[in-house]
Amino acid sequence: MALSRNTRIASAVVVLAIAAGGFLLLNRPEADAAVQSTDDAYVQADLTVVSPQIAGRIARVEVEDNQAVKAGALLATIDDRDSRVAVDAARAQVGAAQAAVQGLQAQIARQASARRQARAAVAADDAGLVLARADRSRFRNLVADGSGTLQALQQAEAQLHIHEATRQKDQAALESVDQQTEVLRAELQKARAGLAQAEAALAAAELNLSYTRIVAPVDGTVAQRSLRLGAYVGTGTPLLVLVPLERVYVEANFRETQLARVRPGQSVEIRVDGLPGTVLKGRVESLGPASGVSFSALPPHNATGNFTKIVQRLPVRISVDPGQPAASRLRVGMSVQPRIDTTGAQRET
Repeated sequence: MALSRNTRIASAVVVLAIAAGGFLLLNRPEADAAVQSTDDAYVQADLTVVSPQIAGRIARVEVEDNQAVKAGALLATIDDRDSRVAVDAARAQVGAAQAAVQGLQAQIARQASARRQARAAVAADDAGLVLARADRSRFRNLVADGSGTLQALQQAEAQLHIHEATRQKDQAALESVDQQTEVLRAELQKARAGLAQAEAALAAAELNLSYTRIVAPVDGTVAQRSLRLGAYVGTGTPLLVLVPLERVYVEANFRETQLARVRPGQSVEIRVDGLPGTVLKGRVESLGPASGVSFSALPPHNATGNFTKIVQRLPVRISVDPGQPAASRLRVGMSVQPRIDTTGAQRET
């Protein structure tokens, strides 16, 4: 039966509307979608590589593979006999330096007594000079009026010269005491510097001794353990890796065409390939500052010749909301499929 003219027109309008809608849908920017998802995403964590700060032979191993440890827990010890000998030697040097300082301080204190004695001698010489000058003057007057002898005057002058020489000697002794005091003070400063150097050497030796105890810098689970009893390790040799499973996050690599409406703070549904049927909740934490290829040694940015445009991917860091029991089963490297709700709350950065 032939369709009526109105039916044919209505059918044509419906077909055109469907075609137009399909055209608009297919040509809509990818970023306009309310939900953005990707399967190029993995569970990550800020791994900590534990290495010794001194070389030596492993004396004890305190952890096993996959063992959870707390920050400050003892992981291993290095043979500390050489370090203890170094500490004892440094402590002896500190004792010797302290004794040198104390000895010089005692000498300086004794110099004060010697200076008082030298000043007393000079004061006595001054008194003797006054008397000698008076005697010479008196005998000179006696000789002048004929009451005294020349011999007595000569003796008085000789005594005056003796007192003057004695005073010069005692004055020189006083100056020597002062100069020796300055020398001792300089030596005391030098001894104090030596004491500070010895104390610094002792602190360094004690620090090296503490390095024989290898402790966990953060909470985490032991992985890639190469610690072996009796093995000789050098400074900086990787011994194990601590994986902080309590602070895992998701790193998702979205196409650049998906990120126009993605903002920190938006809610995320996280499906984990290794946990079928489990959906975790998370939040967009931050967007990476550059695409992954931008950090490669030879970035594929062709500036000459033929060019093929390739859509780039940028990393998005997604935090896992706390208080989810299933989150404790996440392991670094697991594949996940995050779905970001771009219509939710947004926080501008």
